Amino acid sequence: MARRKRRVLVLMHEDLIPPDSLEGVEEKEIARWKSEFDVLATLREMGHDARPLGLYDDLGVIRRAVEQFKPHIHFNMLEEFHGVAIYDQHVVGYLELTRQAYTGCNPRGLMLAHDKALCKQVLTYHRIPTPRFAVLPRGRRVRRPTGLQFPLVVKSVIEEASMGISQASVVTSDEKFAERVAFIHEHVGTDALAEQFIEGRELYVGVMGNRRLQTLPVWEMVFRNMPENVPHIATARVKFDEEYQKRHGITTLRAENLPEGAEHRIQRICKRVYRALSLSGYARMDLRLRDDGAVFVLEANPNPNLEYGEDFAESAEVRGINYDALLDRIIQLGLSYRAPWRG
Repeated sequence: MARRKRRVLVLMHEDLIPPDSLEGVEEKEIARWKSEFDVLATLREMGHDARPLGLYDDLGVIRRAVEQFKPHIHFNMLEEFHGVAIYDQHVVGYLELTRQAYTGCNPRGLMLAHDKALCKQVLTYHRIPTPRFAVLPRGRRVRRPTGLQFPLVVKSVIEEASMGISQASVVTSDEKFAERVAFIHEHVGTDALAEQFIEGRELYVGVMGNRRLQTLPVWEMVFRNMPENVPHIATARVKFDEEYQKRHGITTLRAENLPEGAEHRIQRICKRVYRALSLSGYARMDLRLRDDGAVFVLEANPNPNLEYGEDFAESAEVRGINYDALLDRIIQLGLSYRAPWRG
């Protein structure tokens, strides 16, 4: 059956609008907006009238674009608004208020997932295993709760993409704990979250759907050449520094040699997380698998990176969903999402 051609407004940060072609562009420059380029170029190759819309701090830009372009759907690739990571939920709220269709997660799901402390509280209520944690607010005396035992991971309570996470984030003493909390407060500018460090395998699972959910194969980040005495965690360097990745043999691939029944159990947990947080569209779950088979949910990431060849698209490919079909599926989920304004 022929695919219906649509007018698609692709929402992105104003600094990440890609050129129409990669010709003559250096690789370091491409990395900044590769995801935006892949989505925009592929939508156009599929026959859609896809146009980028750069945003920073003015919602009026969307209103004017809607009046002029009259899009069938907004393809949401925003990760922040006005420089604040959790404000993307308000942009989606604006789309809801103006009765516009959009891809990805709804405002409630974005709010619950982006606030890592609130997310963990919801998971704990639903008895979904997650590491023990505590929030260390700015402006208060830093004191480690007695229930949190070392080693601990200290990170921002709201920032994504491993911002502020390094090897120094894993602490084993009260002195280092206080130093790292102060670093998050002062340099990242948010409250800090301290959680129990789970030694084990770093796993990712993609989930798609609104009511009926589909899980993608379990993916794993492997650290082939990383020294044993260094925590194997997804720091900002691990995720984005290609030289560092090559030096330490860091890559992501389909998880192999999982314990019997573990993949099904992990995927079932991920569906429970998705529903508990009221997610919609698509998301990626970050988990840890301990040597004894225990699974812990670290985070839920709605609207994850859609760059061609990255984890989410690669795991979909293994499931038999090529990149074109993946973007088409995401659009169809956006069009069929039963937002409150649809009655």
